[in-house]
Amino acid sequence: MRVVTHSGKFHADDVLAWALLCYFHPQRSSLSLTRTRDIDIIQTAEIVFDVGGLYDPSLGRFDHHQNEYTGPLSSAGMVLQWLLTSNWIDPTLGKMMDHEIVSYVDDVDNGRIEERPSVPCFSKMVNLFNAPAQTLQDFDDQFQLATKIATGIIEGIVSRHRKEEEARQLVLNTMNMTREFKNLMEFPAYISWKSTYYANAGSTHSTEFVMYPSMHGTWQVSAIPPTSESFDQKRSFPAEWAGLRDEELSAVTGVPSIFCHKNRFIAVFETRNAAIEAMRRFDLLR
Repeated sequence: MRVVTHSGKFHADDVLAWALLCYFHPQRSSLSLTRTRDIDIIQTAEIVFDVGGLYDPSLGRFDHHQNEYTGPLSSAGMVLQWLLTSNWIDPTLGKMMDHEIVSYVDDVDNGRIEERPSVPCFSKMVNLFNAPAQTLQDFDDQFQLATKIATGIIEGIVSRHRKEEEARQLVLNTMNMTREFKNLMEFPAYISWKSTYYANAGSTHSTEFVMYPSMHGTWQVSAIPPTSESFDQKRSFPAEWAGLRDEELSAVTGVPSIFCHKNRFIAVFETRNAAIEAMRRFDLLR
């Protein structure tokens, strides 16, 4: 399937549009990009973006430079919207993609916001890939290098979306299940739990602590704040634990212990059994 964009110097929107097509289009393995301004070649392409003077998704045309188009999108935003309406991207992933990168690229490319000279951003990084180019072939080669960066960012957003969706289901299941201890949520690993927890009446939920194994082989217990913005805890760890480490903390808890934050909202233990036993001994579980 022939895809066309303009030759020569490129910007973040056309690089991102191509990366989105390569990642999400159902025929991505057959997409072939030609960078040209030749009208005859443009007219024969099945998908054209950032060139051609026409915005018509039904025809696979995604240009925003013509006077007839007065909307807010760049070619990246146009392609993302087409992929979404074609049901080739999950709506929640599409919303995240737009929020994290696409809408910013749209804004920069259409002059609604300016890049700050001392702040690195995606649009500025892509533009730097133009610097080594001396010929049209050089620009084509640099375009592909910039696309690899865009693809890496897309992959990161996709991975985070997947992990957040998995975490959301796990948090909801854990909140609603019959737990060993009514006031303790236990996860098999660290997950991003707070947004789902508080969106589902977490402030009034019976849980007061969250526990999970860390990547270091230890077990961390965190005291749950009463609200998502609060620095307080529904229930803090004992004052006797505050700020202690290793042998000092172990002497107080009576089990192998590693650390308790001085503000009493995190405690770390060598094993799960140690964490449970320490909390039992200080009447933290119910």
